[in-house]
Amino acid sequence: MNIYQHFRPEERDFIDQVLSWKDFVESSYSPKLTDFLDPREQHILKVLIGEHGSVKVQLFGGISECERKRALIMPDYLVTTEEEFQISLFEIDYPIKFVTIEHPQVLGSLMSLGLKRGKFGDILIKDGKIQFFASAEISDYIKINLESIGRATVRLKETTLENALNTDELWMEQDITVSSLRIDTIISGIHHLSRQKSQLFIQQGLVKVNWTAIENHSFECAEGDLLSVRGFGRVKILSIEGKTKKDKWRIVVGKQK
Repeated sequence: MNIYQHFRPEERDFIDQVLSWKDFVESSYSPKLTDFLDPREQHILKVLIGEHGSVKVQLFGGISECERKRALIMPDYLVTTEEEFQISLFEIDYPIKFVTIEHPQVLGSLMSLGLKRGKFGDILIKDGKIQFFASAEISDYIKINLESIGRATVRLKETTLENALNTDELWMEQDITVSSLRIDTIISGIHHLSRQKSQLFIQQGLVKVNWTAIENHSFECAEGDLLSVRGFGRVKILSIEGKTKKDKWRIVVGKQK
């Protein structure tokens, strides 16, 4: 069986990476800790590892509600603790009375340090407070090198995971039926828009899947994808339930309130 046929062509490198991690754990009887993975990558990982073999996977991102999580792939007889995921939590100290810092600015400043996106987890913002999760192995590097975000001079304070902000993100599950899994069709079904309107949003660069702008309106969505349309919020594709008697797709989505 060709395992790649069940996934997107651009996901082939990640699939190969997962399979090599699985082989390493099986041959060495040692756990493998990954970088932070987005929801789609987590889905692929769980599918490839499976549930009944000699290798299992656990996911953790700092708090249970996180979208981006590190994976610990390990022999099925091992028991893990949260400490083994090696996640640091940082709070950003900045002159809150004089400047406003938003999510894209935080992410942009972190990426400008020359580190991969996988080294950072969720960015939490609530009532002016800003925190972010990072891989523990780069914590010293971040503390030394992150001195400003936008025009604001900042200082980092490392804190415990128990102090993570509760961002009150609520997801409402919704069943929708669509004629295909194309991105324009799904956006239309979720947000009750015309296909022409959805295609216009895509052409204008307002649509992202797993944090990447999608320019092709025939892009096919899959289970585990996180979709966002500027001005309409974010949606997770929780499951694809199959086709109805009328040959339409029934999918379950989580819509951000």
